[in-house]
Amino acid sequence: MNEGKYSSDIVSRETLGELHADVVEQVEIAAKYSGYIDRQKDEVERAAHYETLKLPVDMDYMQVSALSIEVRQKLQKHRPETLGQASRISGVTPAAISLLMIHLKKGGFKGLTHTAKETAE
Repeated sequence: MNEGKYSSDIVSRETLGELHADVVEQVEIAAKYSGYIDRQKDEVERAAHYETLKLPVDMDYMQVSALSIEVRQKLQKHRPETLGQASRISGVTPAAISLLMIHLKKGGFKGLTHTAKETAE
């Protein structure tokens, strides 16, 4: 961070002119935190995308050697229908979700497809 300074020389108190203090504050916040806000939006979009990715019904999670034994056991027990459901299981990390996706892609699983809800849209 640049210690309260704007990330752009274009936005400053001088260039904002005589705007109401609340407006100036909102513009300052948007300028300072735009990178964080963009990252959060990307994360929300990724989570929504995971909700549409169906997992194989007959998947044997115990065979996914890249995952920890704890994560394999949890996935085997809960049998999530989508990647989004899997990501909400306690102890299943974002890294584990990435490893699961890689396993499915490498295994040639063509069923890592969108749910009927998204297909209808």
